[in-house]
Amino acid sequence: MIPQDVEVFVALEPVNMHLSFDRLAALVTAWMGRSARDPALYVFLNRRRTLLKALFFDGTGYCVFYKRLDRGRFQLPEPVDEGRVLEMSETELEQLLDGLEPGARRRGESPPTLH
Repeated sequence: MIPQDVEVFVALEPVNMHLSFDRLAALVTAWMGRSARDPALYVFLNRRRTLLKALFFDGTGYCVFYKRLDRGRFQLPEPVDEGRVLEMSETELEQLLDGLEPGARRRGESPPTLH
């Protein structure tokens, strides 16, 4: 259900995971300067980075994806600047959701080859 080929924006400030759809959408506008109805995925983490919520609009309403890690913490890539938002690729999002360090390879995955 999470859209493919979509921009991904991560809030760098932690949020209360009790926030509702509308409160998260308001944070998208306040912190990211975007509309939560834009075709993008907006990711929020709690202070300990053990919980993640992703908000997106599917054309009919808001959807929230919620994940809790059993152990460890969500690892974000280093921000390019000191803003409130980090833009990441879909690959980085997949690694984040899998609990991997940014740029890490999954078990059994070959390293990239040089051409």
